[in-house]
Amino acid sequence: MDTKKLVWIFMFLGSAIGGYVPELWGASMFSFSSMILGAVGALLGIYIGFKLSRW
Repeated sequence: MDTKKLVWIFMFLGSAIGGYVPELWGASMFSFSSMILGAVGALLGIYIGFKLSRW
């Protein structure tokens, strides 16, 4: 699979999962923690997608 496509897919999945995690403790989807964890998830998704594309 193309590297760019794989990185985009994992970035989207990581940001979606990271943004949803605060819902588990009752925070809003638009809370500050949701935005921060969404960004962290996106960065982690980029890293994972890049590593998988080089494997």
